Parts: sequence; C-alpha cells; structure tokens
Amino acid sequence: SRAASPLGGGHRPSVPARSCARARERRGVMLPIHIESERPSFAACTSFSEYMRRMVHYAQMDMSYTFAQMIYLCISPRKVYQLTSYRKQTKNQWARDDPAFVVVLVFFLCVAAVSYGLALQLQGSAVVHVIGLFVGVHFGLFGLAAASCAWFVSNKYLRAQSFHGVEQRMEWMYAFDIHCNSFFPLFLVLYVVHYFLLPFLLQPTLLAAVLGNALYAGAFCYYLFITSLGYSMLPFLERTEVFLYPMAPVVLFVIVLTVLRVNLTLLSINMFGV
Repeated sequence: SRAASPLGGGHRPSVPARSCARARERRGVMLPIHIESERPSFAACTSFSEYMRRMVHYAQMDMSYTFAQMIYLCISPRKVYQLTSYRKQTKNQWARDDPAFVVVLVFFLCVAAVSYGLALQLQGSAVVHVIGLFVGVHFGLFGLAAASCAWFVSNKYLRAQSFHGVEQRMEWMYAFDIHCNSFFPLFLVLYVVHYFLLPFLLQPTLLAAVLGNALYAGAFCYYLFITSLGYSMLPFLERTEVFLYPMAPVVLFVIVLTVLRVNLTLLSINMFGV
C-alpha cells in the first residue's frame, strides 16, 4: 500500500524529495519536509500575479514550514538557504512559490502597529496610519527598493563569467525573498523587543540613547548579514560580501548620533508618529 504524503492525497514523495529529506537529516537540518513539486492546482513556474493570487488560498500555504524558517533565521539562517538549490532543481526557480512567509510577516506587522498605537494612545485614523507606515513603507517600499537595487547589482556586476554552459540570471522574486528573510529578525528587534523597552527608551537620557541606537545598529547589521548570506548561496554569483560593506557606515552613523545624544527611538516617533 502507498504511504500518505505530508500534503495528503495518498501519493508517495518523489525520489528527489526523499533524497532531499535524507540529505537534510545528514546535515542536521530540522526544517519540516516541504515538497513544493507536489503542490496541487498550480503550474511549476510561478508568475507574480499567480503568487499574489495564492495569498487568499490558505490551504495552499505551508504554515509549519514558514514558522520553522522564521525560527532558523534567528538561530541558524544558513539552514534556511540550504534548500534553495533543491527548489531550483524541482521548480526551476530560486524564489519561493509559497506566499505564506509574506502573509505571516504582514500579519505580525499589523499586530505590532496596533500595539504601538495602543502604547502611544493613538486612535482612529492614526492607528491606520501606523499600519500603513509599518506594512506599506517599512516593509513594502523599503523592500521593493532594497530588492530591486540588490537584484540589479547582482545581475549586472556580481555574476561570474560563464565560458561553458548556460548563463544564469537571478529572478527579482528571489531578491524579494531575501529581503523578507532579512526583515524578520529586524522586525523582532525593532518592532517587538523595541516595543517592550519603550518605557525606558523614551527617557531623555544618554543610556536610553545608547541602548536604543544599539538596537537599530544591530538590527540593520543582521539584516545585511542575512542578505549577503542569501546571495552567497547562488553558485553563479561572486563577491557577494559587498552586501556586508554598508555595516561600517551604519555602525559609524549610529556612533556619531549617540555621541551627539540623538535617540533614534525619539527621532522615529517625532518624525513618523511611531
């Protein structure tokens, strides 16, 4: 009799899927088994419109796999990217075709926005403004800009010259995937930890400025680290350490602001109403 697959339907996982699962066990990767090639109803090559359409189909989203990725992005981000080559082999694309990660992250941002609104005693349209700021500007516009710039730089300047075989290019959706991966730990630091420390960080003291500014520096440096790691996993890219270079200006900028006793927490609230 046939063993039921993790996604139901009575079909056995394919040979590549079983091989990938065994390989993950050997490497110690404990992510749940995620067999993208067996997702029903959708074609193998995902267009942007198709990707957006999946967001309203909860049954097509693998939540357990998504939460496992979020945990590993905080404790061992390299393991999240180890399945990228397998996705390329089975789906012929580097990017995820499952929008669950984006959906969950947007939901978390909405919850954080409402929480900040309550903490700052905002009402009505002001809370809606904070939601739009968190989701539309911080995650959406910043993500579009960061992914587009990194996608352009990678394809234009970082591709290794190929004298044999087909020349490969990175799709834009993978660049946005990397932004989403990098944004989640930043969200935990600047939206969750930052929220619980608000009573202290809002104090007009040097210690509050030091701690608040350190949170900003650490969050953005870790964002850059996961970004560089995501691009380094692509075999046709080289010199991906360039994505780590902005760490130095970020740290220097934060140190200067701290010496000047500029509190980024107070600055963000005064400038953006957050």
